[in-house]
Formats: sequence, structure tokens, C-alpha cells
Amino acid sequence: MTMKRISKGKFERMNRLSTENGIINALALDQRGSIVKMIKSGTERNGKRFNMDLVYDFKKLVAQELSTEASAMLIDEEMGFKAIEAKDSNTGLIMSYEQTGYDVDTPGRLPRFIENQSAQMMVRKGADALKVLLYFNPNDPAEIQATKKAFVERYGTEAAAADIPTFLEIITYDDKIGGSKSREFAKAKPELVLRSISEFTKPQYHVDVLKLEVPFNPDYVAGLTDANVDPVYEEKDAKDYLHQMKGLVTRPYIFLSAGVPTPVFQKELQLASEADSGFSGVLSGRATWIEGIDVYLNEGADGLTKWLDSKGKQNIHDLASILSEGAKPWYSVYGGLENIDVFDAKTVID
Repeated sequence: MTMKRISKGKFERMNRLSTENGIINALALDQRGSIVKMIKSGTERNGKRFNMDLVYDFKKLVAQELSTEASAMLIDEEMGFKAIEAKDSNTGLIMSYEQTGYDVDTPGRLPRFIENQSAQMMVRKGADALKVLLYFNPNDPAEIQATKKAFVERYGTEAAAADIPTFLEIITYDDKIGGSKSREFAKAKPELVLRSISEFTKPQYHVDVLKLEVPFNPDYVAGLTDANVDPVYEEKDAKDYLHQMKGLVTRPYIFLSAGVPTPVFQKELQLASEADSGFSGVLSGRATWIEGIDVYLNEGADGLTKWLDSKGKQNIHDLASILSEGAKPWYSVYGGLENIDVFDAKTVID
């Protein structure tokens, strides 16, 4: 295998984001529009008044209590500025670089950078990595795909110049065949995910870690969940799709929880381990802390703190146990640490 060249800054930061065994067990807390909706909905159920301090303080408490259990935390500065300050100093920091959501009046779900940020600015603020979310459909018109590919290249090149790793989160869609929960989309999803991986694992994007969906809808895997639907896949199909991911990636990849319940996410990871999919960890969000929202609104900060110290931490420990069985160190895709050439380059883009 050809030696992999990685700049010193990126290499050191990748190790900071990982466990001592090279596994990424990270917690996502960069939800913005979605977490506002969740907390607003909770206040309405409880007859309380919503204000943004509820969002800021919820994120702060989650970071304060759970960051010691995670190898890294993904936090947005817009609503998570208190969380960044509260995070354990020994836990790696991944910062969001994309604006939340997309313009529904413009075709293609086009991504946008946060306008008052830059890679260098986030490095100065203590970031160990950057992350952007990309909605991608490999069947979209060429001009939409070209815009997104240029966006990712621009992102990767800027981060390389700042000597900081990039995480690229890919969410697939196809508006022509129904919503993400439909049976029609479940049939198409494996191909959409695998084709997207094939594209953005290419070297010109300078992506350091791919943050990916499982290549199927778990509700449509026979026997995997309690969903009352006509299955699209058998468990062996799900494992085959997961194993195919290993043959496509040329860089480390991790799984996102995609908002599924904690037990479902754990089952997905167990399947990925059994399939020898080659994944290097997780960036789990709502699956870890979503139940804490109602606790927070019903019992306040003290109640949430107790819940996080028990159930929240247990969720992360359960993930760590699963990862210890099937996840591979981030550097394994390159042939191991001995096959990495670490070079000191402040202005060179590899």
C-alpha cells in the first residue's frame, strides 16, 4: 500500500479527536433548527414559555456532563457558545461550518457556509476539526451536483491550508421518489449512499473523515425494529450494503445516528461490526441525549444533570462497548500508523 502523507497539524488533531485506540466516539450537539423545534414543542406540551436561553443552557449542560465520556464533541458556535466553554478541555472540538437548513425555494438543497466564520478563525477558537453537512443526490441535474462538488472542494482546500481535519456529513435524498421515510426511498437509499461515498472519497475533496448514514432505512429491515411495514431488505442485505462501504472508502468514515432511537442505532452498529464494514466510530447526537429534553423541561437543570450523569453517560458507554468490538482505528484505512508519513507543512496542501 502506498504511504499516506498527512500534515502534522491534521495528524495531531485526528489523534486528539480519537480514543487512545484510534476510535472516534464523538457526540453531536450542533443541532440548531431541529433542537429549537424540539424544545419549543416540549414547552408547548408543558404549558411553558419558550426562550432561546433554554436552548443555550440545555446544550451547555449536555456538554458539561457528557464531554468527559466522549473523545470529541461537535458543537455549533451559534447556539452552542456556552457548550463550547463548558466542554471538558481534554475532549476534542469539532465545529460546524455550514448554515443550518437550506433554502426551500431554491432547487437542490444547496449548502452555505456560515458567513462570519472561516477555517482559520475556528482554529483560533480552539477547533480540532471542521464539519459541514451536505445533502446529496447523485441523480440530481449536473449543474446542481457541480455546485455541491465545488463547495466541498472549496471547504477541503481551505481547511487543508489551515491544517485542520475536515468531516463531511452526507445526507442522501431524492425528492422525486418520496420522503426519507417512504418505502420507495428505502428501496433507492442503498444505491444513493454508496454512489455518494464513491464520489466524496476522491482525493480532490481533501475530506479527512466521512460522516455517513447507514445505507438502508432500519425500519424496512426485516425484524430490526418494531415498525409495522412491509420489509424491503433482509438482515443479510443490510450487512452486504455495509460491507460494500469498506470497499469504496479511501479515508476513515464514521456513522451518524440520524435521529433514530438509541436501541436502533446500537443495532445498526452491531450489524456494521458483524459485516466487517471498516467504520472507525460514531458521531452520535439525538440518540444519546434526546430523552433529556423532556427531563429538562419537567425537572429543570438539576433533573437534567442527574439524567445525563446516569442514562446519558450510559448511552455513551454502551456505544463505546459496541465500538470496541467492531470499529477500526481511523488510520487503519491507510494501512496503520506505520504507513503514514507525517510532514510539517504550514502552507502546503497535500
